[in-house]
Amino acid sequence: MPFKINISEKEKSWKLEVQDESLVGKSVGDTFDGKEIKPELAGYQMQITGGSDIAGFPLSKDVEGIGLSKVLLTKGWGMRNTRPGVRMRKTVRGKNIASNTSQINIKVVKAGSKPLAEIFSDQNKPAEEKAEKAPEVSQTA
Repeated sequence: MPFKINISEKEKSWKLEVQDESLVGKSVGDTFDGKEIKPELAGYQMQITGGSDIAGFPLSKDVEGIGLSKVLLTKGWGMRNTRPGVRMRKTVRGKNIASNTSQINIKVVKAGSKPLAEIFSDQNKPAEEKAEKAPEVSQTA
């Protein structure tokens, strides 16, 4: 199953889809070398900051393992401003990455020699080039 990886550095983010399972077994908060997910990212040190599974449940750094768990939260995912002391039970997934994880959020801890803007040059285009022009619709009255 492919992983959708969001790599963020400062105020910019890039998307990447990876077929291999090199990140399986790692957990939220772990750091790793960037070449594990793409050879062009050699020299980059990256840290896993979160993610979600195929059903949309977020990975929680407080829950061990890979299974689903219902935890009692006072703030965090889906919690809006409520009265003081209100807690809600939410379903989250454990912090370890498994085959049912679909999306992984990663931040750059140490940059490599080549900037990410060059590595992901296809995602670095202006909005005018990315958007395809819609065909002209003729209106006959």
